[in-house]
This record gives sequence, structure tokens and C-alpha cells, in this order.
Amino acid sequence: MQYSPAGGPVSPAVDRRLLVSYDNYAAAQRAVDTLSDAGFPVENTAIVGSDLRLEETVTGRLTNGRAALSGLITGAVFGLIVGLFLGLFTSATTSFFGLVLWSILWGAIAGAAFGFTSHAFTGGTRDFSSRSSIVAGRYDVLVASSVLDQAQALLQGGVQPADTVVVQRPPSAGPVTTSPVSAGDTAPQTGGYPVTEDRVEARADEARADEARAEEARDDDRAGLSRGRRL
Repeated sequence: MQYSPAGGPVSPAVDRRLLVSYDNYAAAQRAVDTLSDAGFPVENTAIVGSDLRLEETVTGRLTNGRAALSGLITGAVFGLIVGLFLGLFTSATTSFFGLVLWSILWGAIAGAAFGFTSHAFTGGTRDFSSRSSIVAGRYDVLVASSVLDQAQALLQGGVQPADTVVVQRPPSAGPVTTSPVSAGDTAPQTGGYPVTEDRVEARADEARADEARAEEARDDDRAGLSRGRRL
């Protein structure tokens, strides 16, 4: 038995292999439940969510009035809990109900005021209510490698739900192989440098052009000197 730095026991690592992947958690849960109903040792099974993303679902428009109403309800519930707790220390029945009612009243007032002011301070930058949740794009069902064949046989023999969508797991990264290009293929090369011979020829053309311009400049200088001597 291994122990963690905190002193608690740690179970040994289990070599788990991919059994099947689904696009929703309910399908992965049903797959594990099917294995459990068939007597499969599900203690070596795990559901792993991949491609996590945050989804925020907008539930409606939010105004100062709705914010105050939501705060009123929350405050009333909180006041009810506080009133019931404090009422345990009273002996008279009338005092108990009075304390609970006053707690609900003041909790509702405080909650409505807090909800109104908190939304008013936003300045209209968030006039909607929403609900956030983290979901996965793929749910992998993993089982121990020693019982992988047994789990596959049990799942293949079971009834698959109608709304279950099996997701193909993306292949792992590896060396990229390219097919050889035959002599008849004339696919252009993109993103590469020109051929070395073409660059040498281009540079030779530029050098010859520079020499021609220099020769013309020398001829112009000689013609200017000859005109100056005649004058």
C-alpha cells in the first residue's frame, strides 16, 4: 500500500484503456450502469471528460425590479431560516411565530434592497440573468486493460440507447507520412524557396544589368570631358 505526503493511503495506479466515447455524459453513465448490471467489476472503470468548455445559458432579461424581486425571495428564505433557529430559544408559542414573521419580513426587505442596489450599480452593462456550467465535448469510458475484452463483449451484447452517439477518439500525434510523388505529378510547391539555379541565374542577370549601367555612366563621363576640352 502506498501513502501520500499527507499520510493517507493511495491506491496503486491502474492501467486503463479506452472502451468507448460518447458526446454526452448521460450515455457514458448508462454504459457504466450496463456493465454494473451485468456483474462487471466497475471499481476499475472511470469516466473522463475531454475538450472542456464553459457554457453560459441566458435565462431571461434582468431589470432593477426583477433584481429586487429575486433579492426579496432570497432574503425571505434566509430570514425564515434565521427565525426558526432563534425561535428554538423561546418558550412561548406566540413569541416563536412573531419572531419567525419578523425575521421573514426584515430578510425580505434587506434582500430586495440589496438586489436593487447591486443591479443598479452595474450601470446597465449586464441586463440579463444566466446560468453557467462546464461541459465536455467528449466523455471517454475507461476500463482496466485486464478486463477490456470482457467489457467490450458486454457492451456489444447490450441494447444501445437511441440517443447515444459514439464519438471517434482523435488519433494521437505521431510522425507524418507523405506519399511519394510520381513522375507524372506536377503539383506546385507552396511556401518554399525558389530553386537554387533560378536564383543564381537571376543574380547573374542583375550583375550584367549593373555592368551595363556602369558602362553607360563611363561613356557619359568621357563625352563630357571631350566637350570640355574642345571649349
